[in-house]
Amino acid sequence: MKVTIRPTTKVLVFSVDRRSLKNIAWCAVTYGVNRLYWIDGYLLCLEVYEKAFEHEMKTQEFPISQVCYTRFPEYKNTYEVEKGVKIPIVDVSEMKIFRNLLKAILDNSRGDENCENCGNCGECGSDAFEENRSVDYRIDLT
Repeated sequence: MKVTIRPTTKVLVFSVDRRSLKNIAWCAVTYGVNRLYWIDGYLLCLEVYEKAFEHEMKTQEFPISQVCYTRFPEYKNTYEVEKGVKIPIVDVSEMKIFRNLLKAILDNSRGDENCENCGNCGECGSDAFEENRSVDYRIDLT
């Protein structure tokens, strides 16, 4: 029996937003996302369409439509969105693809981590965020 391991070589993220924990969790539950991802003190929510997997099989490039993220210092296996509504959280800190994804997000975050009216933290409400700023989130996994 021959086994071939053919890893993904690139991840292409079309949109990234830092949001509040409350908004990420509520959006995930109402959109039907069945889990959030935790890595190194951050919570990630990924929007990936079924066609992305077909594309990855053909090209080894994995497209992600949207990534939302927020600080979440300590890992917990679930988050209670509201009474009786919980969403599972998976610890992906050992996974190369997620380590590279988080690095790319933080490298391009424009200082959002130390928000002083950055306009993109989802919490401060500033309008200082640069509209139409293009950021390259191509992640080389080779």
